[in-house]
Amino acid sequence: MYSFKNDYAEGAHPRILDKLVETNYVQQMGYGEDEYTMEAKERLRQKIHNPDAAIYFVSGGTQTNLLVISSLLRPHEAAISAKTGHIYANETGAIEATGHRVITVETSDGKLTPTDVENILQEYALRPHVVKSKLVYISNSTEIGTIYTRLEIESLSTYCQSKDLYLFMDGARLGHALTAEHNDLTLSDISQYTDVFYIGGTKNGALLGEAIIFNKARLAADFDYMLKQKGALLAKGRLLGIQFLELFRNDLYFTLAKHANEMAMKIANAMEAQDYPFLTPPHTNQIFPILPKTVMNELMRQYDFYEWKTIDEQRSAVRIITSWATDENKVDAFIDSLKRITS
Repeated sequence: MYSFKNDYAEGAHPRILDKLVETNYVQQMGYGEDEYTMEAKERLRQKIHNPDAAIYFVSGGTQTNLLVISSLLRPHEAAISAKTGHIYANETGAIEATGHRVITVETSDGKLTPTDVENILQEYALRPHVVKSKLVYISNSTEIGTIYTRLEIESLSTYCQSKDLYLFMDGARLGHALTAEHNDLTLSDISQYTDVFYIGGTKNGALLGEAIIFNKARLAADFDYMLKQKGALLAKGRLLGIQFLELFRNDLYFTLAKHANEMAMKIANAMEAQDYPFLTPPHTNQIFPILPKTVMNELMRQYDFYEWKTIDEQRSAVRIITSWATDENKVDAFIDSLKRITS
């Protein structure tokens, strides 16, 4: 059974494995002070056109969100998120466990707007009886496959600055957002318009790892203490640095994300050709077609994917995800199966 259930079912791109083996016996400093990590940080600063950015490598996305948000917020402060946001829907209350409330907004596309944030600020305005909204959490791409435009990010950034709010972008699938067909954002734009963001490696070719980027280094003044205190500072930090150094050599990171998107769009086009609608318009490597349950169940005999949301008694939205390593022959076989079952 071939899996379209997630984009981390495979291990890592061979170039990363080769580099880890090649450097295996080279002695290095620990805790991220090795030459590979230092070079990776400098390469990322060049990519985002921000020489002053403070960069840290950690192992996973939930860990990243917990570390960043808990480091920026004081005990009485809260984060604002779309209801579909990972920090609210899929992290077992990790943010709340640090003492910070997550205030959610119901959205149809998984994205936040200045109006959404303004409504929350008005609702939570009775000082000091309610928590103080201080951080706006967004994802690009979102948890339901949508992407932000440059204008949307710019307007949200301007609004957050006017209200003294932090803007934090979850980039677990940032590569897929930036290589989407209709994307008009760059890494440099994101560095300019957010206070903090991260570049996800786990879901785009790395064994594991995320790169946290504080675009304003003053916000990370004591972040190294947070890493150590919360168990996120790896003695063998080289393992993360080497991976990001390789991912951003000759833009491998974007090549891998583009492949994942292309495989997903191939399936999306086949779905559209069979007149199946989508829960959200397909843009990235996550697509959400709405299928008759009979079709869904038949496909599940051969392929692994999530039933995402029940639409009605006859139909469900499913989530199909492709990865940097998705085999195009398997995609073609899936499409053949879809055509056969539909006919």
